[in-house]
Order: sequence, then C-alpha cells, then structure tokens
Amino acid sequence: MYMDTREPGVETSANPAASATTPGDSGSAPNASDPVATLETITAERDHLIEEKNDLLDRLLRRQAEFDNFRRRAERERTDVLEYAHTESVRAILPILDDFERALKTETTGREYARGMELIYQRLADALKKLGLEPISAKGQKFDPHVHHAVDMVETDQVEDHTILDEYQQGYNFRGRLLRPAMVKVAVTKK
Repeated sequence: MYMDTREPGVETSANPAASATTPGDSGSAPNASDPVATLETITAERDHLIEEKNDLLDRLLRRQAEFDNFRRRAERERTDVLEYAHTESVRAILPILDDFERALKTETTGREYARGMELIYQRLADALKKLGLEPISAKGQKFDPHVHHAVDMVETDQVEDHTILDEYQQGYNFRGRLLRPAMVKVAVTKK
C-alpha cells in the first residue's frame, strides 16, 4: 500500500521555476484548500484502512478455524489414547480368560481342579501387577483411615489399640493411587 508522504500543496519538479505559481494561476497544483484533492486523499486512506481491516478479519477467522481444528484433533487423539490404554489392559488379561475356559472344559478331580485355579489366580495377579496394581497389606498393621475401611471393631487387650485383626476384602493401589481401601476388623482396647 503506497501512501503519499509529501506535504499537501507542495509539488516537486525538476524545474523550480515551473512549480512556482501565482495565486491567480488556474494551473496551480492541488493544495490543502482544494476540497476535491482532500476528498480523494481521505477516500484513498479510507479504502486502504477497509482493505487492511478485511485482511485482519480474514486472518482472525482463519486462526479461529485452525484452533477449532486443533482442539478437535487433540480431543480425538486423547480418546484414541484412552481407548488404546484399555485395549492393552484387556489384552494382558485375555490369556487368563483362556485359561479359565480351558479349566472349565477339563474333567479333573477336586485336587487337580483346585491346583489349576491357584495357577490361574497367580497368573491373573501377576498380569495385574504388571499393569500397576499393588495390594495393600492390612493384617497385623496399624489402622490407617486413608487406606483401610473399618467394618468391624472388637474390644480386646491381647493386641495394641487400632491393630488390624482380620481383612474381609483386599485393598489395592493402582500406580501409586488408592483404588479400593481394604475392609478390615480393628482391635480396640477394653474400657
């Protein structure tokens, strides 16, 4: 965009004598008092500003569209990652499901069946441990309300106060965070 930086009413030319005019000359150059020249200058500047505004508006709309596309793509990628994480978890447990199916199809004595179930349980526990599951130790420990859930309290003087006597349900941490508290029986001192 070209903008005229000359002073209004001053015309530059190679011949200084030709540019000098007298107030009565009809061939004088447009000056600040010439309303037509002033109107043309203002109109040109207005057109330039409108064009610049339209260009900026177009850029803004493009950036907004790019951002919306980025947001949608990021959300889709996040969903894909979560789906893939679940897929890997299920894939790690599938062999154990296969073992259960084989065990149910086999005719065995009670002792062999129990041994098979122990092996399958151990395989499941190992697979979940690899995924980040950690059991919370409870029996014989001091009661901690952050990781234990007391469902029974027994008065006794045989063990220290708030010692866990029994565990009804195993508690678990998953990757360092509490997944499920252990349900326990807690000793309290007799009064």
